[in-house]
Amino acid sequence: MNANAEDPTELPTAHRVVLLSRDDRLFHVILAQQFDRELIADLCRLAEMLRGIAEARPGAQFLRTLLGHKRAMLYFIQPSTRTFLSFAAACQILGMPYNEVRDPRTSSEHKGETEDDTIRVLSQYFDLIIMRHPGEGFAESMAHMLSRMRRTIPLINGGSGKDQHPTQAMLDIYTLFRSLGQPLNERPKPDFSGNPFEGRTIAFVGDLKRGRTVRSLAYLLCRYPGVRMLFVSPPELQIGEDIIEHIGQQNVEYDTHDDLRAVIGRCDAVYMTRLQDEWDTSGESKSIDYDRYRLTQEMAESFKPGLVIMHPLPRRQEIDKRLDADPRAHYWDQVRNGMWMRAAIIATIFHVDARIIDHYHSYYAR
Repeated sequence: MNANAEDPTELPTAHRVVLLSRDDRLFHVILAQQFDRELIADLCRLAEMLRGIAEARPGAQFLRTLLGHKRAMLYFIQPSTRTFLSFAAACQILGMPYNEVRDPRTSSEHKGETEDDTIRVLSQYFDLIIMRHPGEGFAESMAHMLSRMRRTIPLINGGSGKDQHPTQAMLDIYTLFRSLGQPLNERPKPDFSGNPFEGRTIAFVGDLKRGRTVRSLAYLLCRYPGVRMLFVSPPELQIGEDIIEHIGQQNVEYDTHDDLRAVIGRCDAVYMTRLQDEWDTSGESKSIDYDRYRLTQEMAESFKPGLVIMHPLPRRQEIDKRLDADPRAHYWDQVRNGMWMRAAIIATIFHVDARIIDHYHSYYAR
């Protein structure tokens, strides 16, 4: 690490990515920028293999032998349902025992222990820390702290403040690969090495300023030439200038709008988000009219036939529940896809991906 840089988050992104790797492989998973197209394709293929192997009891039993000798800590001190259970299920698929801390009042932090020391202590008991924390940059700082310790273990960012959510972005792009351009009600057979996003319009809708899932997915989509992004939100909740700057540097076409109804017919995928009012400092979101950023059943006549409707969940009223049964609704698929993608990421970190690939080709590829 650069001795002159006290804060690793201030380093150039390319340098930060290198510092988070080991031997040119994933180690800490902190930033969406760590995933290039080759790695995205590899992880999507691995997730497909995992779900194929696990369909039969012998395959599921094989998977549970892979990481039974490792232990994971789910340090989730920010409320979570899907991300927590998704990682828990991913650990179980791979046979990895896990423990959890979900309320710092039940830990020594209640006695005054610093969060840094809590992470140091956890690193002595466990082989992996999966963290969800409200502080921006905290997960990355802790990853670098662990890298400097005598016993180094990987850390996965399960959501950090309003900044990044890299594993959510990976399950989102995996869902898009499996859904875009596929005939409705048919099992997709995607080419993960291809570019299904060329000529496609992906709309992000809602609270984009404070939505870390949107930020992370936008970074990944910039890997694919020819994609177009629409950012549809109230002006005061529009996507951050840093994301716009990055998109511009990657020569990706984009536009901003303030009315979903006006653009829905142009969209190949729409990524809905809720109002992130937990980040309000003085109730400022109460004055925002969110009706123009809701997807309704009445809009369905304007949908493209293969529209992919997504949402990172939880939702409020931004998606009409009558759309839940529409085959174009893929937000429940996202939930399940997340379990397989996170298992693929954990398997890759611990170098058991090759065993999964060999097993798949030996018993299931045919």
